[in-house]
Amino acid sequence: MSKIKLIVGLGNPGDKYALTRHNAGFWFVDEIARQAGVVFRPETKFLGEAARLQQNGADLWLLKPATFMNRSGQSIQALAHFYKIPVESILVVHDELDLPPGSAKLKKGGGHGGHNGLRDSIAVLGEGFLRLRLGIGHPGHRDQVVDYVLKAPSKIERELIDDASYLASKVLPELLEGALEKAMMKLHTKN
Repeated sequence: MSKIKLIVGLGNPGDKYALTRHNAGFWFVDEIARQAGVVFRPETKFLGEAARLQQNGADLWLLKPATFMNRSGQSIQALAHFYKIPVESILVVHDELDLPPGSAKLKKGGGHGGHNGLRDSIAVLGEGFLRLRLGIGHPGHRDQVVDYVLKAPSKIERELIDDASYLASKVLPELLEGALEKAMMKLHTKN
């Protein structure tokens, strides 16, 4: 596996969506930025907010697309193209209905599972990127999904999601070295 050079958190921009389940990807990259002591800055040429940190002498980019979920791929492609980052060096972090809050799973490739941010990212980039799926649980019926993802989780659910994000952040050294199997083993045995 290639070394990760770009971590993209999927979410919707603006205060209206900041605390909604659909923004779990934003929460993750915010946690990485906090740990690294870097700040996101608006980057109009990348259609989002970006932050750069140095890891082992190499740049690692963090990105929060400002394109809204259904156009996430445009923002990712803009930054990846500009810095010549291959698709297999991109980690896309997103909320996952099929996992309970408190779960975080790495996955290579696959379909979009109805997730509009993934749908657009796959349409633009193809399926070759790595994913970090942060569990948010399921409302029980597919007709309730839109309302569910656009609402804030309960306090307990948010704590579980934050805990899973923190655990997932601890496998970054392996991902940055391209050791996917090792990262999966470490993460998946913890939750």
